[in-house]
Amino acid sequence: MHFDSSTVKTSSVALVGAPNSGKTTLYNWLTGSNFKTVNYPGATVEYSLGRLASHLRTADEEILWVMDTPGTYSLHPKSADEEVTIKALYENPELGRVKSVVVVVDGTQMSRHLQLAQQVRETGFPMVIALTMSDLLRKQGIHPNLSLLEKEFQCPVISFDGLLGGGLRELVQAIRELKPQPQVRKPVPWGFEAQDRKIQDCDELAKLVLNQKSEQGQSRLQEVVKSTQLLDRYFLHPIFGLLLFVLIMTALFTSIFWLAAPLMDIVDSFFGDLNSVVSAWAPGSLWTDFLANGVVSSFGAVLVFVPQIFVLFLGIGILESTGYLARAATLIDRPFSLVGMSGRSFVPVLSGFACAVPAMIATRNISSSRDRWITTFIIPLMTCSARLPVYALLLAFVFKGQPAWKAGLTLATLYFAAGFVGAIAAAIVNRFLPAGQNSFFMMELPLYRRPRLQVLLRQALTRTMSYVKRAGPPIFIFAGIMWAAATFPNYQMEDSQQKLEQSYAGQLGHLLEPLVEPMGVDWRVGIGLVSAFAAREVFVSSLAITFNIVDSDEDSVQRNLLEQMATAVNRHGEKIFTLGSVVGLLVFFMIALQCMSTVAVAAREMGSIRFALIQLVVFNLVAYSLAVAIVQTFKALGIS
Repeated sequence: MHFDSSTVKTSSVALVGAPNSGKTTLYNWLTGSNFKTVNYPGATVEYSLGRLASHLRTADEEILWVMDTPGTYSLHPKSADEEVTIKALYENPELGRVKSVVVVVDGTQMSRHLQLAQQVRETGFPMVIALTMSDLLRKQGIHPNLSLLEKEFQCPVISFDGLLGGGLRELVQAIRELKPQPQVRKPVPWGFEAQDRKIQDCDELAKLVLNQKSEQGQSRLQEVVKSTQLLDRYFLHPIFGLLLFVLIMTALFTSIFWLAAPLMDIVDSFFGDLNSVVSAWAPGSLWTDFLANGVVSSFGAVLVFVPQIFVLFLGIGILESTGYLARAATLIDRPFSLVGMSGRSFVPVLSGFACAVPAMIATRNISSSRDRWITTFIIPLMTCSARLPVYALLLAFVFKGQPAWKAGLTLATLYFAAGFVGAIAAAIVNRFLPAGQNSFFMMELPLYRRPRLQVLLRQALTRTMSYVKRAGPPIFIFAGIMWAAATFPNYQMEDSQQKLEQSYAGQLGHLLEPLVEPMGVDWRVGIGLVSAFAAREVFVSSLAITFNIVDSDEDSVQRNLLEQMATAVNRHGEKIFTLGSVVGLLVFFMIALQCMSTVAVAAREMGSIRFALIQLVVFNLVAYSLAVAIVQTFKALGIS
């Protein structure tokens, strides 16, 4: 997509608003899919730039570029995100100075967000106020007095519905009618007295705007506020709040295993049946063998765990949509401060349980460079969704035939253990970093909301499909490589075990065996560990090939793989998968940094290849050493 406005008459508008105000939702409605995300020159912070969607344009209209700036609470910058917002308004490398501004105001947080609108007004930018979350206000019987806001700010105020797009065309028309200003002023920071006065003015204005409602609506709002205050007495309690936090996160992580079990069985049976169908096409054919035991088994071994990833994303979505996520960040601020971080680090750390790449990008809103350094360093230790297939397979092996809640609790323990290891790493790093300025943490606490199931399911499905699309290509590529390596050069050999031993994979594996043998495993698992550096999920598909070469009558890919693992022995006749070796593998995957995308993003975000290489070397050495120590300890104690 090319942004060249040199020969065409253009206009531009910037969306400015606080984080989670609905700004990016509005941006997506305005631009559709016709946008790109770019880094601001000299900074790692991104902003998005797109052209107004075609269905919102008129035939003879000039091009309107829309810019989604990083979320900010103020035009008086205190973090890298806020500095880029200011620069993007006045010195955008693509657009120059933007022509107008849309200030996105969350109707449920009006008082705080009107302060940002006041600051934009003082600059002289032609502006429109887009009032979001108005559907939540209407549910409480609240009908904001938009004319009062228009009179106060001398600009159009449009109510926007982020779910259905209501008010979108009215907003675009209001932007068209704004008159350009030849000059605008840079924002001037408020003094303490001016700031107190502005805060009071915005509080009073918000009360007046929201006071135009029925007595019934007023009563409903008071009930919601009282309910929020009552719940916060428990959720934000210094002791009970932490206990509830642990219980909530335990419920989330445990549910990943047992709640997804029915869907996993369906997916597993589908790929088992598909394997049987493909195998029957042309028995003995190389292409059939490749499709059945290379592609279908590899994808089935990984995709069987997709329902668990869906449950994880759904759970995080519920925490965010109900308003609890902001409380958890506030609650965790004090424990985080003990290891050199603040509550601002909570959301990036929690995001790390989905994927480390966006989690590292999310650290940009941390104003303290020291806090950001520590947070970025420990994020790869969080249990990302790519680790979930590995954990689920190994736990299914350990708890085979036992109630699902046992594996679920163990999985929850692994998640908490990752957080504990991250805290230890943060504490160690904190001692070696030079002392910096204390980070000040402040977060708005929204009213508790009832989540919309349809929206949550759609969001979770979108994120899950994004994971599948991201994981699919490396799984397919390495499935092909692993199948070829495990099949050739003696592909006509009838003895499948000898064929595997003499294959290219077998030859490479035997070179690796002295390295992985102290971990209690053999060369076949070693190949999987190496292949996992491309993508952790590939470890499971690699095992599906190296341990599932012989065709089986089993109608389940996972059950077939578990049976092969249960009987697998090394060259000494000892079982490979024992309690000790499985625990060692779990610990290895919990700590090891195998995702090269994470390494690349860490280098980009911190502006240092050295930082990323330190993470890569330290985490993998510690993971290997601990895995070996655990396996050898189990052997010494005679635990099998």
